[in-house]
Formats: sequence, structure tokens, C-alpha cells
Amino acid sequence: MKNVELIFVPQTSKGHLIPILEFAKRLVDHDNRILITIVLVKSPFDSFANAYIESIKASRPDRFKFINVPLIVDHHRQSFEDHVIDLMETHLPLLKNVVTDISSSKSSLNSTTFTRFVFDLLFVPLVDVAHEFNIPSYIFLAANAGFLSLLFHLTTRHSETRDIPEFKRSNLDELISGFINPVPSSVLPSDLFDKDNGYPAYMMIAQKFKAAKGIMVNTFEELEPYAFSNFSNGRNPPVYSVGPVLDINCRPHTESNLAQHKKVMKWLDEQPQSSVIFLCFGSFGRFLAPQVKEIALGLEQSGYRFLWSLCMQSLSTPQPSQNDALGGVRYNEDMFPEGFTERIQGKGMMIYGWAPQVKILAHEAIGGFVSHCGWNSILESLWFGVPVVTWPMYAEQQLNAFKMVKELGLAIELRLDYEELNVSNVVTANEIKKAVKQVMDDGSEVRKKAKEMAEIARKAIVNGGSSFLSIQRFIEDMIGEN
Repeated sequence: MKNVELIFVPQTSKGHLIPILEFAKRLVDHDNRILITIVLVKSPFDSFANAYIESIKASRPDRFKFINVPLIVDHHRQSFEDHVIDLMETHLPLLKNVVTDISSSKSSLNSTTFTRFVFDLLFVPLVDVAHEFNIPSYIFLAANAGFLSLLFHLTTRHSETRDIPEFKRSNLDELISGFINPVPSSVLPSDLFDKDNGYPAYMMIAQKFKAAKGIMVNTFEELEPYAFSNFSNGRNPPVYSVGPVLDINCRPHTESNLAQHKKVMKWLDEQPQSSVIFLCFGSFGRFLAPQVKEIALGLEQSGYRFLWSLCMQSLSTPQPSQNDALGGVRYNEDMFPEGFTERIQGKGMMIYGWAPQVKILAHEAIGGFVSHCGWNSILESLWFGVPVVTWPMYAEQQLNAFKMVKELGLAIELRLDYEELNVSNVVTANEIKKAVKQVMDDGSEVRKKAKEMAEIARKAIVNGGSSFLSIQRFIEDMIGEN
């Protein structure tokens, strides 16, 4: 029987690299006919990606091969928007050349191994390159089934509203197949309202998803049953639930990270069970000084212990240039209420820079999580049964927050439509205090449902579970089509 070489083309940002490579590890554990090749543009300055890739190599040395594409210019971009631009303008052309070379060589061989591509979200234009050489391609989606429902909806909506296809803020709520409730325009990705750049880019991505041989989604059917029931309509490629895909053993990758990890864990060990609210806002989450002050006041007024991972953004310097010893943006004591740092001694802890989020959420002292609602963070919180307070920032995070609060009842609503660094949209201390009190209430329905979903999530990935069987089905479908 032939082997299959799956060639993965991932982004190297943490939120994409971890789930796609952890999924690749699961595939080789499922079937010994599968070999993995990873093609990536790797920066020599990305200590996390470099350390993580080395750990993957060590864990499966005979099943993984890496092809590193040299990065000519490394921009060190800080914002999410600039990161996306970097991927599309710098990484994508480099990868296209490599994928073309690989496709050409594979299509001319009569080998005992056949080839398939697996592309990450922003690299889906490469689907066309693979098709030119008659090599089937799949897409791995690190987001959820709700976001995939939106992409499928875009293609249908576009064909029905050709005169004025782009979205407007004044639009009525969208009826999206895969969502139980009408979806407000305020929680849709902001790029959909940019008719010149954002909307065309989304449409291109949606069309490439339709052209793929299949789509693997980092979720599990029990979490999003309504969305999955709408995928099997005969108009979409096969959709496979393969999650939750997490790196539960994520380790510090620099000496400063290790020092931070030890300091945080020591502090948590000294706190009572379920007594600490954790605040963390992802790789690109930033706040202006007025919002920092409101968060500090809200936390203090709530009366609960807290662990707060903070990155700062200055109005006068759009891209921060100085980092402290722990890799975070420099802060100023004046940004906090007077006497705040003295009053929180023993009751609150600040993290400036990298936070060991997985280890923190796993700790028994954590009782709630104020999150930017990135999908990886949501899955991590559900895995450990930690209830979430929604504070979305960018990309599809507002849609994630809407799903968690309105569709699933698994989170407390602080905001659903917050936009990062919007000076006119400050979340007040009173709002923060109220949400913290709600999520930390021992008797809350959300806390109970989060604990229940943790058990379901863990069952999904073991032998006989929904995601385990879905991965098996993907392998059978992929190999059977050869």
C-alpha cells in the first residue's frame, strides 16, 4: 500500500503554527503510512517558532521533514494588520515558488508515495498552484466552524448581491447558515466593510475554501453541532472536526520566559483554589493608557485576586520599539491609578510581556479568564473548564465572542464589538468589575457549563471520540481518492 506525503504550508505565528503542527503529529500517530513535510518561512529572530520546531523534530524524527524558505527581509511588525500584510506581500510569493517546484517534481515521479498539500488560512491562494499540477489540496483552519460558516455564506451572498456586495455598518443582522441567531454587523470582521481591499481579500479566501478537497477545523462537533449540521448540504467540500488541537505541554523558549514562568507559578501556588481572575489578550492585544487605568480600577474594585498580562500602546508611537527584559512593551507607572501597584501587593500580579497562558489556565487557582477571544485561547479555557469574559480585539474575535455568549452560553459578555486602540470606545471600570464578579461567582451557569464542556472536549480526541473518528475519516477519504 502506498504511503502519503502531506506537505503542510503554515504561518509561523504562534496561533497558527501550534495547532497545525500538533494536528500533523496526530495524523502520524493515527496512521504509519503518513509522512509530513513542513514548508515555512522562518525568521532567525523568532525564538518561539525556532524552539517549537526543534521540539517537533525531536518528537517525530523519522516522520517529519522541514523545508525552510529563507526570509530576505524581516520587518519585526507588531500589529495584527501589519502581520497579515507581511504574510501576503513577503511570505506568500516566496512560498509560491517553493510550492511550484515541489508540485512540478512530484507530478513527474512514479513513486510509491503520493502527495497532498495542506495550506494555512492566508496561504490558500496556493491551492491554485497545486491544482495546476493535479495535486489535491486541503485547508487547515485554526478558527472555528462559525468562521467557516461565514466564509461559505460570503460566496452565496456575493452571487445574490452583485450590485453592492460589500458589507455596510447600517446593514440588518445577517442570517448566516451555521448560526442559530441573526449575526449583528458589529461582530463581523472589520475587513468586510473595506470594499477596496478587505472585502475582496475575504471573497478570494472564501472561494479558495470552496475549491479545496477538504477542510480540517480546530473544533469538535459537540461544541458547534448546529454549524456542522449545515455543512453537509452537498454544496461544500467535506469538513472534518479535528480539535481541540492544543499544545498542552507548551514550554518556555528563552531564559527570560523560564524566569517569568517560575515567578508566575510560584505566585499562583500561594493563592486559594479558583480565586484568581486571569487577563491576557494575545500576541497583538494592546491598550492605550486610559483603558489601562480603567482595567486597574475595575480589578481593584471587584475585590478579586488577579493575574494581568499587559502589553501597552502609545498614541504618539504607533509601533512600540523598546522592550523590557521579559520581552514586553515598556510601561509607565503613571498609567495606573495613584498607589495602585502598592495596594495590590499580595493580591494582584502584573506580567509585562510573555505569559505562560496554558500553564496558567491549567492551575487550580484560576477561576476565570478575561480574554481577547482568539480561538486558541477559547479552546484552552474550555479544555481546563475555565469560564471566559469576552473582550475581543481584532480579526474574527468579535464573531468568536458572539458565538461563545449568544450561541453557546459559555462566556460572560463584557463586550462583543470592542475594537483595539479605539480612543472613543473605552470599557469602564464599572463594566469590568461587574463582569469579573459574574464570572467568578461559584454558582454561575457559565462556570457549570464550562466544566461540562471540558469533559466533552477531552472525550472528543480519544479513541472513539468525535474528533478522533473525524481524523480517521479524513485519512480514509484522502487515501481512498488516490
